[in-house]
Amino acid sequence: MAEPQTQPSANGSSTTPQNGHSEQWGTDRPVTLDANGALDTPHGTAHPNVGKSIPDIEAIGPDSESLTSWQKRNSINPQDQIKLVRLSHMRYQHPDLDQITTFLLDFGMHIAKRSPDGERIWYRGYGTTQYVYYAQKGPKKFLGGTFEVESHAELEKATKLPGAESSSIETLHEAPGGGFLLTLHDPEGFPINLLYGQEPAPKGEYPSKVIVNDEVDKPRVRKFNRFTSGPAAVHKLGHYGLCVQDFPAQVEWYTRNCNLAPTDFLFVPIDNAKDTTSSDESKAEEGGQKDARRMDVAVFLHVDRGEEPTDHHTFFMSMNAKSHVHHCSFEVHDYDTQHLGHQWLASKKYTSVWGIGRHILGSQIFDYWWDTTGNMIEHYADGDLVNKDTPVAWNNAGDESLAVWGPEVPKWFLE
Repeated sequence: MAEPQTQPSANGSSTTPQNGHSEQWGTDRPVTLDANGALDTPHGTAHPNVGKSIPDIEAIGPDSESLTSWQKRNSINPQDQIKLVRLSHMRYQHPDLDQITTFLLDFGMHIAKRSPDGERIWYRGYGTTQYVYYAQKGPKKFLGGTFEVESHAELEKATKLPGAESSSIETLHEAPGGGFLLTLHDPEGFPINLLYGQEPAPKGEYPSKVIVNDEVDKPRVRKFNRFTSGPAAVHKLGHYGLCVQDFPAQVEWYTRNCNLAPTDFLFVPIDNAKDTTSSDESKAEEGGQKDARRMDVAVFLHVDRGEEPTDHHTFFMSMNAKSHVHHCSFEVHDYDTQHLGHQWLASKKYTSVWGIGRHILGSQIFDYWWDTTGNMIEHYADGDLVNKDTPVAWNNAGDESLAVWGPEVPKWFLE
């Protein structure tokens, strides 16, 4: 049998015609790999995909500024802020507690406590937080995310904030771990809860780390990876987000009153940008906009703990025609855990929203679902960490900014 003939290609590498027919390639399917590893195809040059972990400044690029500069430009004094420590738990009201409990158990939580009358349930993960989710019986209602603060004095300080006029510090006699709770309301009426004095829980059993072999490093010798089916065990609450109508006012309220710092803004170009005057630009800068030719429409915020690393975002907001909670998100162990959890939820006939995929901003692997009350809830794994030295970044809003891989984003995802 004759050997196939090697033919020169335009870039100097060689092409070997292959027998067989393909509607995409035609009868001859040329495979041309140049010295840089690029693949020449009838549809153009394709470079192999690349994934790597790079410094935040390099990943963010030039469209950024330091957090200190951003705070100064917006006249924010960190000394005046309520000092949040971390995100503790979500609070929701559900009409059918049995139904939502079944879902949350399938989602990977377990019951920490049920009230004697069955009207209130606390659910926990395997971390040291007493509970990551609180549910009470009643018509569907969002009761807010809950942040732990540094001291009781911070709770008292928060009672003087706008939005705290009708609030008082409540002693949590019934909740696991006890503590004190204060509920504020932001300018659009969303509740935000502040917690202090909760006793930490003993941590649960942490999953084993799966050893991974790649093409070079192969540490897993005579050890076989094996998995069992079941829910993706929840570790902690990672973040939640809101869709808001008055985006600038909401950003102002949260970033001025709490140590929530922007990690990323998303923007859209302003249609009449070419007609923008220098006066307009000055007004935009005074209003917090970095560039008068565009408008910020979403923000990812982290808890600013100085040098201490924190999650890329603990809270986010996006501009919307209607004000409503978007979703809350819970951390799971790893990629396999997430896929097995997805498979488990699908087998129980719950409704998937979007996933599995990997976000660009935050880098985490995501998987969104509808709970049985109609709230969106997410599993995530492998998220970025930031601190005070991570620059504030600006990115163009659009579907392409949401994920690097995964299913096509549903058109209504940010509605």
